[in-house]
Amino acid sequence: MVNLELYRVFYTVAKCGSLTKAAEELYISQPAVSQAIKQLENQLGGKLFNRTHKGMELSETGGKQIFSTVEKALKLFDEAESKYSELKDTATGIVRICASDTVSTHVLIPYIKEYHAKYPNVNLILQNGTSSETIEMLKNGKGDIGFVNLPIDDSDINLSNTVMQLHDTFVANEKFAELFGDTIDLRRLQDYPLLMLELSTATRQAIVSFAHSHGIHLHPEIELASLELMTELAKNGIGIACIPKEFVNHELDAGSLKEIKTNPSLPARAIGLALPKQDNLTFAVKEFIKLIKGE
Repeated sequence: MVNLELYRVFYTVAKCGSLTKAAEELYISQPAVSQAIKQLENQLGGKLFNRTHKGMELSETGGKQIFSTVEKALKLFDEAESKYSELKDTATGIVRICASDTVSTHVLIPYIKEYHAKYPNVNLILQNGTSSETIEMLKNGKGDIGFVNLPIDDSDINLSNTVMQLHDTFVANEKFAELFGDTIDLRRLQDYPLLMLELSTATRQAIVSFAHSHGIHLHPEIELASLELMTELAKNGIGIACIPKEFVNHELDAGSLKEIKTNPSLPARAIGLALPKQDNLTFAVKEFIKLIKGE
């Protein structure tokens, strides 16, 4: 097995031409330098230096034959260390962000805009996925930062903090005006055409679980994978959408959709910041996390 430090001692002795000077440059004792040279010679099976009155000279058939190669190799290793150090202290490279299209559109765009303006040399890669898909990407080393629907119980993921509170509600256009105004019994919506996310999503599962706990069964007429499409269908009177209020504030303000208040109301949820279970995050990733946290 190659011992890089032995070659570093060899290179320093050859460059300095002296065991004493090499020891000073390497901050080790002279006997340690001598021992390292002997160990490397034993490993290679040949003499690397000749001792002269001037100091240490590379041997013709040993040291001189490998010096240039060792010098190149050490420079490559030094460049690798410098590059890694740069990644820890400079925002360069790639940041892979895993999130659903909805979270990217309604939550992340302002952060991405600010981060890109501050660190234009960082390549941001947005990877679309549900919360479960996002977690798998983080666990498999395919993502650096993930945004997931809480709660999440996975010991292989670090949950950093809550990014945004979500309040699921029901919205519709004027076609369902009889439901506007007063708070209605949630059970009434069982008789109306509902638009909901697919059952495989954490959002839908949370809503279904809550409704079942009250003896209510909300069966959607149309299931979708996109909240944006659900919003458009609701605006066109196709059905009543179950959607986070935070994502349709514009439509509510404009009057193209109106909220249907229910009793009980759906419980609040949250989007959380998830990270791989590791500590060697690059400087670029750490800076994005600080931005999300408002630090």
